[in-house]
Order: sequence, then C-alpha cells, then structure tokens
Amino acid sequence: MTYFSYLIRRALFFLLVIITNINSAAACTGMQIQTKDGSFVNGRTVEFSTPINLSEMFVPRNYEFKGTLPDGSAGLHYRSKYAAVGAITFGAPAIVDGINEKGLSVGMFYFPGYAKYTTVTPQNKSKALSPIDFTNWIITQFATVDEVKQHLSEVIIAPTTPPGWPGLPPFHYIVYDKTGKSIIIEPINGKLQLHENPLGVFTNSPTFEWHMTNLANYINLSTVNAAPVEVDGVKLKQLGAGSGLHGLPGDFTPPSRFVRAAIFSSSAVPAANNNDAVMQIFHLLNQFDIPVGSVRTIDGKTIEDESTLATTVKDPNSLKYYVKTYQDQNIRVTDLQSFDFDSKALMYINIDGKTNVTDISRNAKPTIE
Repeated sequence: MTYFSYLIRRALFFLLVIITNINSAAACTGMQIQTKDGSFVNGRTVEFSTPINLSEMFVPRNYEFKGTLPDGSAGLHYRSKYAAVGAITFGAPAIVDGINEKGLSVGMFYFPGYAKYTTVTPQNKSKALSPIDFTNWIITQFATVDEVKQHLSEVIIAPTTPPGWPGLPPFHYIVYDKTGKSIIIEPINGKLQLHENPLGVFTNSPTFEWHMTNLANYINLSTVNAAPVEVDGVKLKQLGAGSGLHGLPGDFTPPSRFVRAAIFSSSAVPAANNNDAVMQIFHLLNQFDIPVGSVRTIDGKTIEDESTLATTVKDPNSLKYYVKTYQDQNIRVTDLQSFDFDSKALMYINIDGKTNVTDISRNAKPTIE
C-alpha cells in the first residue's frame, strides 16, 4: 500500500466515523441576528422523528427545583432566581428552550455519538442535574453568559433519562444573553466543555469546534452574484441570481445546516428593530424546515420520518417567546412580562393548534378602467 492510498483510506475511515455518529433523528438548527439599533434576536428549529409532546411553561421567582439522579432520587436543590418561560417536553417541569426576565436564552440540541454525561458518585450527587434539568437551572439562575461561565463548575449532568423519553437522550447546549454573547456547552467524556460562539450558530453532531473548522471549506461563498467572465473571447455570465452561493450545501446533515445558518445569519440585512428582526429570523429559519418524507430512517419494516416539529424565536428586549409548529404555522407569542414574576405556581401553556387559512375572496374589487 502506498502512503497516498493509506491517507485516502484513513480519511475515508474518519469520514465514516463522523457519518455513523451523526444521527438523523434530530436536525435542530439555531442562529442569532443583530438589528440596526444594536439589539439581538435568536431562534431555532426543533426536529425529531417522533413527537416529544411540546408545550410551554412559566416559572416564577423563588420556585424550588430538584435535580434528578438515575435512581430517581434528588440531586441538586435550587430555587429560581429569575422568572422564565419556554418549551417543555412530555409535561416535565423543566424548560428546555426559553428566555428569562433578564433576556438570557437557552436551548438544548441533540448531540448523538458525542455526549457523555458525568458518572454519579457520593461526592458529586448533590450537584447533579438531569440533561433537561440543566437548561432549567441555567435559565432560572443567571442573567448573563458571563455568569453562566463563572458557575458552570458547580454542577454536573447525570445520565438520567428524563420523563417520557424512550432512552437517555444525548444533548449539548447553547446560551445567549441580551448583549449578543453566546456560548456552547458540550458534555464530552463526563466533563462540561465550554466554547465561545462568535457567530451565534448551532446544530448537532459533531462537536462545535469541528463545525467551526469545517466553515473554512466554504470561505469562497458569497451572497454577491458572480461577475461575467470572458473565456477565449466568449463572455459567460450567470444564468440566474445566486451564483455567489453556488456550492452551498443544501442537505439536512448537521455540517451542511451549520454552514447555511452561518452564511444566512451573517449576511442578513439588519432589521430596523427587534420586532422586524423576529419576523426576519422566522424567514431565515424557514430555510431549514424539513417536510415529512424528505428525511427518513428505515429499519427493517419500520420507517421514521423526521420533520420540523416547531420553530421558536426569543426576543431578549421585549421578553417575548414566539413559536409556530408543524400543525400550526400561525406565529404565537407568550409575553413573559404579562406574568406575575413573584407568583407561587408554575403555569402551563398548550401550543397545540391548526393553521388558520383566511379566505380573501370577498376582498375582490372590480378593475377601475
């Protein structure tokens, strides 16, 4: 075997390892954009091949929570410092995607093949959280990304299967604050690894560092249309708009979605204000919608179709949490400021619904000649 063929085989092996570890059962995509007035808005899609029973929950200040250990006993005991609102799964009282009263946003994303939580011991069980307790702890305890970084060593994520999940789900996490700062937290080999996220973009496996390195393969892409060129006296020009992005990966794998999200968010024309930015980021995230049937896993006679179950947007300025679902494409909003932050009870919000179709036939008017 020549050295060149050895390198080729080695490269193919590592490519196979990466592909094997990228599970198509969850294809979430997150991004952040900035407005002309300097504010930030972030959003994400939620994809799974099976329903995860999404709903919303409001958490007041000073509400008591307990982390959950694999044996069902309690881990970390804590009280919410800040009120928050966001999505929950299977009715479990833990926000997995949401925003708090200080404008801090958090979200969990699937991380198959890479996530490895911390083994519980007598020494660390008092600071243990389940994979969904972790996001709830962050959003109820901290006002800024810097605070999260400062206190991250105070907890561990235990290998606890959350209520409703068929098995232990592998997650990694993104955090944004009102200033636009963003970090990534990944449980690798039992330790929480933290990464600065200058682009505010996030997807799934492989690791965040891998995705950032992979971006270098696409530095030739541009949103500017390619200029005409002359070859041997023949003038060639683009057949239609968009030639600057020729070669942009269009599939639904995490690496391809990361590249698209980075380009779309960084090239977005800044909206005038955060209200306009909310609509803008919904349009950007539409680029990542997965229609039923386009991404599927076949195991024997079992077919699992993945789809975009929901899209959420968080506005840290108005403290509003926006959502639309596969069944209901109407954008709905939950205003955190409409709740009593010092109330005593958790509040649950149903997000089930169907898209409203408006008949505009009666708006027809005769042509004025």
